[in-house]
Amino acid sequence: MAWIILVGSAVFEAVWATALGMSDGLSNPLPTVVFFIALVISMAGLGWAVKHIPIGTAYAVWTGIGAALTVIYAISTGAEAATVGKIVFISGIIAAVVGLKLVPDGKSAERTDRAER
Repeated sequence: MAWIILVGSAVFEAVWATALGMSDGLSNPLPTVVFFIALVISMAGLGWAVKHIPIGTAYAVWTGIGAALTVIYAISTGAEAATVGKIVFISGIIAAVVGLKLVPDGKSAERTDRAER
């Protein structure tokens, strides 16, 4: 459940980052409201997730997904050009996020070691 919340909050990170860019320095009302709402949801989700996932891993996943989605959205709307370099590096971010999910956090091995002693 913590990973689902973390991924959801990362999606809201991409929403607030995109809305911030559209807000014209927080002077355009609708994107500004979207920015603040998405920011609160995103931070609340991250805050809850770090109770269950190590902070380093959670923060890296949160920022990685948020950054990747923000760039993907910008490319898909034509705000940024799609280049081979961007696609390669966004793919690298996504691969790193998946890798962080797949790597054991070490806590379960630590508990097993203590139980055997």
